[in-house]
Amino acid sequence: MKRPDGRLVKNIEPMQRITPYIMKTRNDAMNMFEDSFACEAMDEYIQEKAEQGIKMTYMHIMIAAVVRLIALRPQLNRFVINKRIYARHKIWVSFSIHHTLREDDPGTDLKLCFEGTETILEIAQKVNEAIDAETIHYKESNDLDKFLDNLMNHLPSWVLAGIINTLMWMDKHNIMPKAIVELSPFHTSFFLTNLKSLGINHVFHHIYNFGTTGLFIAIGKEKMVPVIEKKKLTTRKHMGFGLVADERFCDGLYFALSLRQLKKFLMDPKQLEIPLEKKVEDVE
Repeated sequence: MKRPDGRLVKNIEPMQRITPYIMKTRNDAMNMFEDSFACEAMDEYIQEKAEQGIKMTYMHIMIAAVVRLIALRPQLNRFVINKRIYARHKIWVSFSIHHTLREDDPGTDLKLCFEGTETILEIAQKVNEAIDAETIHYKESNDLDKFLDNLMNHLPSWVLAGIINTLMWMDKHNIMPKAIVELSPFHTSFFLTNLKSLGINHVFHHIYNFGTTGLFIAIGKEKMVPVIEKKKLTTRKHMGFGLVADERFCDGLYFALSLRQLKKFLMDPKQLEIPLEKKVEDVE
């Protein structure tokens, strides 16, 4: 039951323990949540950082906010494999980037690891460095692209299907090589897609049955929405937000309280500049 990316959680309620036997795949267990977040505080923070020469976007703020949230709410960093619930050792984020908006640009998936104690400035710097490095070499394939290219171009489909099925079997039985787990963007705490850059609204993105992704977040294009302030109707800019979550590793109340905390971070991103002394550890 030992895995390179997590440890088995033993001290959980019986109902939660039996849930993966009832909902056997992530597709069975998908919960979808939709909201919109006011942009005013984020816009002011982005402008403040721009004046300091620091590149900051909604995506940076969202990644930093979710990393901090997971550090404080460790059940969000769990995953289900072979009907058992595991807790990750660290916080991983996967996201896609497109170097151009041309249809022939397939984009590239990046995956970064965090301890959970980092500030938003440290996280933004790490994200920017990863994107810059990938952009410089975007005409070359990264390690994952090279691996997939070799598989797709040099193997017949029946062999490829056998390899994928074998990898899934190995993952299910906790014998997937650590190198593949660390390379795979599907073995991650959360996956983020930024549809704002494409000029479209957020979506409810499926969570993959391959890998361990239990949270898939989409942010979309901002829009003006009506709000009531001091008994008067006005409009404010809001960012669309869609979340698809695997409900098997924590209950609805835990998710609801976590999302309430996420909103507080987005309403005041500056608080994420305070480093976290120590992340909250999950139960044994």
